[in-house]
Amino acid sequence: MPAVTRRGYTGPADLRAMQSLAQRIWSKASSLHVGDLAWGRFQHAGREAEWPTALWEADGEIVAWGWISLPGELMLLVDPARPELASEVLAWFADTASAAELAVTVLDAEKHVAAALERCGYAPQENPVFQSYMSRLLVDLPEPVVPAGFTLRPVGPDDLDRRVALHRAVWHPSRVTGPSYRTVMAAWPYRAELDWVAEAPDGRFAAQCLIWLDERNAVGELEPVGTLPEFRRTGLARAVCLAALRAAHHAGAREAVVYPVLNHPKSAGALPLYRGLGFRPYARTLTFTRTRRRIPPFPGPASPEGAQ
Repeated sequence: MPAVTRRGYTGPADLRAMQSLAQRIWSKASSLHVGDLAWGRFQHAGREAEWPTALWEADGEIVAWGWISLPGELMLLVDPARPELASEVLAWFADTASAAELAVTVLDAEKHVAAALERCGYAPQENPVFQSYMSRLLVDLPEPVVPAGFTLRPVGPDDLDRRVALHRAVWHPSRVTGPSYRTVMAAWPYRAELDWVAEAPDGRFAAQCLIWLDERNAVGELEPVGTLPEFRRTGLARAVCLAALRAAHHAGAREAVVYPVLNHPKSAGALPLYRGLGFRPYARTLTFTRTRRRIPPFPGPASPEGAQ
């Protein structure tokens, strides 16, 4: 088996290499879609110092990687054919993170990573907040219906400011800016024709659905989806998602996935929305944590017995 070397993240070309692993091992036993990585890395500018990242490479191919959010959270992906690398990624994480409590979130189907976590002293938490992984085949998609005066369409070249304003209002407080969203739009595999909005009669963008297409696996991921507060419960989220899903199917997607956060007050409407769109759960996330014991300062040489 080829020797494995570790190196640090150097820029967008390495993100593409990380995506190549996600794409190569994609299945419903994998926690990450190529779109997760592009959106996660580029939606906020100026955070590289908060995100130590390392890649493990064998024979010119990425076989594992870890991405830390300081002070102590890890996202990782390990080729199931190289399960021993999970322990190496966790050792690097422990050496690099600064928090007393370390946290790692994985998919319940990533058995090789969960086993390594338990060997390294992590324990699964009874966390009421988790992500439900849901999917649906892109067949029999109904026509989207919008309230009178609203229009569904993909974003155009002059829509950046309104697109960013919509995102910031939906996800307030948000660190997304015009320059950071421009970076998202320049990243692989973003496609403007899969970035859909519902435009209100007054010209505002009222709802959004961005789909990331993995052409190799013919699967699109919805990330992010949202509606301005004043337009919620009007059917706009359903309509804009259907329009984007139909566009993804036209572009070659056979399936779509979405990962709503459950049991969080800001996402109370997510599960009913996606169930109504025909998505069904197939997996969920688990969070493992480990508390590190702090070593007391070395007290210096001991005094001889009986010394005063």
